[in-house]
Amino acid sequence: MGDRLRIHPVTPQRRFVDRAGKVLADHGVVILPTDTTYAFTARPGSKAALEKISRIKQFDPERKLFSLIVPDLSDIARYALVTNHSYRILRRFLPGPYTFVLPASREVPRILLSKRKTIGLRVPDHAVCREVAQAAGGGLLATSLRLPGDEYPLMDPDEIDARLLRRVDLFLDCDWGGIEPSTLVDLSGEEGPQLVREGAGDVAAFKD
Repeated sequence: MGDRLRIHPVTPQRRFVDRAGKVLADHGVVILPTDTTYAFTARPGSKAALEKISRIKQFDPERKLFSLIVPDLSDIARYALVTNHSYRILRRFLPGPYTFVLPASREVPRILLSKRKTIGLRVPDHAVCREVAQAAGGGLLATSLRLPGDEYPLMDPDEIDARLLRRVDLFLDCDWGGIEPSTLVDLSGEEGPQLVREGAGDVAAFKD
């Protein structure tokens, strides 16, 4: 049975952030708010946590349905190869409700890589997940709280408690979450930005 802690969305309590960082370091699974939906999160190198999330969501971890949350724009270069052109786009839209697909660096665990050796990276505009990512070592693998058979991700903290608290290690409750996913943009090709999924955030700049 995990713990549920009520955390402030703008000025997160340091003791709760540190608690989350310790749980993640111990290969635990933490539910965090982002600027789009709540997310399951874990340390990128934790096979045990990744497998636990995959069991909850009933998908094969080899399907690569995880993105990486990093605390700041400057942290992206640790996990991805970024051209000058891509960096200008990232700087314009991050922090924000976007996931950008980029060529992965050697820092990304192989189990998270697609056949194209790319990774989806996020810098959410939300203090809680960014501070926890920093406390956990600079990055978190993440996937939404959309469960098998559900149309939308879970957003009601009480429902998250009832359905998931016994299966995770920690839930940082930040009131109701959203249901719209991040906008997904592929920056890994030579043809320029490709809009893969419309979600939260303005997509006009990525449309022909």
